[in-house]
Amino acid sequence: MSTDLHDLYQEIILKHSREPKNSGTMDNADGEANGNNPLCGDRIVVYVKLDGDRIADAKFEARGCAISVASASMMTELLIGKTINEARAEGSRFIDLLTSKDPPEVADDDELAALLGVRQFPARIKCATLPWQTLAAAMDGSETEVTTE
Repeated sequence: MSTDLHDLYQEIILKHSREPKNSGTMDNADGEANGNNPLCGDRIVVYVKLDGDRIADAKFEARGCAISVASASMMTELLIGKTINEARAEGSRFIDLLTSKDPPEVADDDELAALLGVRQFPARIKCATLPWQTLAAAMDGSETEVTTE
């Protein structure tokens, strides 16, 4: 396997894609949004349950590539318990990690760092960011489908 592919499909990504955390539907969600990446075929639904301004629970249903599913899994694990503002800040930081010319520093224990290999494959950045964009729409109560195109 080439170094690029090894970086892209690190073990943590494969684990999250094979055994995604918080995968499933949610009854009585406070927010729900649909996401679509027509280029890759990724489709996702993100559900959030709020307790005031805090994310009490987050789940997702996804049909897509390993990158998209792993990103959604890591996202829900990271954001449950955070406030909406903290979740938005984490989403912005994550998107900056993948899209900025000079990405922010990443801590050694930051699980999202596993997705940094995606930077080498610009078409796959949309796969990784789709769950985050869809979560933002769910928190906003937006009924418009999120699309990467």
